[in-house]
Amino acid sequence: MQSSYRAEDVTLLLKDITGLVKPSPTEEREKLIQAGKHYCEMLPIEYVPTEKYMEVYQEALARFAEPTAAAVGNLSDKIMERRGKRVVLVSLARAGIPIGILVKHFIRKKYGIEVPHYAISIIRGRGIDGNAMRYLLERYEPAQLLFVDGWIGKGAILGELQKALAEYKGVSAELAAAADPAGITELCGTHEDILIPSSCLNCTVSGLISRTFLREDIIGKDDFHGAVYYGELRNADLSYEFIDAIEAHFTYGTYSERQEKQIEEGSGAEEVRELANIFGINDVNLIKPGIGETTRVLLRRVPWKILMDEQYREDAQLAHIRRLAAEKQVPIEYYPLKHYKCCGLIKKMADT
Repeated sequence: MQSSYRAEDVTLLLKDITGLVKPSPTEEREKLIQAGKHYCEMLPIEYVPTEKYMEVYQEALARFAEPTAAAVGNLSDKIMERRGKRVVLVSLARAGIPIGILVKHFIRKKYGIEVPHYAISIIRGRGIDGNAMRYLLERYEPAQLLFVDGWIGKGAILGELQKALAEYKGVSAELAAAADPAGITELCGTHEDILIPSSCLNCTVSGLISRTFLREDIIGKDDFHGAVYYGELRNADLSYEFIDAIEAHFTYGTYSERQEKQIEEGSGAEEVRELANIFGINDVNLIKPGIGETTRVLLRRVPWKILMDEQYREDAQLAHIRRLAAEKQVPIEYYPLKHYKCCGLIKKMADT
């Protein structure tokens, strides 16, 4: 399908459904999701950032391009060590795509290897795109495929990946991510809950494509999962500005020389279950931990409150969180977190 990414950077195994789906307002979508309608059957109206928010994004990009680049380099070295030069990167659309492109570029520049890079859809509760998997397995050996995402929150998509890939013999369910504060994979750039600046925006930092879509009246049995191309936003597209800003900070030491955060005791998923008990939340899908997931709650869900660890009250990495919370009048509660710097809690629509 069409995107603003260069063809040599990524092949999108997605069906272009531009003009076939009317986006829904956030509150309407949230009510339908909590009433049982699957999120993949709808598309959100893309958040249009305010001028003030874009100032925060640009500050975040300038300040945190370097740690993001270090995480990408660290991850890329691990991929080369563990998987070798025949690896095929398969990014999970859409948050995984910018990281997949950066890993591809890093490997090209450091190792002189041009690794293939694809993007496919995986949807919580619906699984991985079987047609996209068939496409890949007709061209590559199962052991070559490596799935890539931007960050790991509590591990829901990793769990979905593990379940979906059980039927694909020889395909590893290991997930490579730039950041894994949940502490559930070693194939990551860092276990720190870092700000990956692409999490601050939606399609304008992701090739102008929507999140993926699956509904049987539009996606046929032989189709890839769908996505919309937002060509009308091309003048606001920052996809390559983001990639170029991160690449400007690439260095080429080995990952073993880099300091890594000690993984906290227990997993992020266990901490999320603890939070559910403390805050009386009966569905852990309403808890979105980590900077990236908290950002997405503020951009396209209906937030109840934001939890923020007290020590990060003034942290510049969370400036965009504070900005969005202020714009949307969402309260921030300071609460001691073990794995994460912040956490987004989604409002139960029955309570509104």
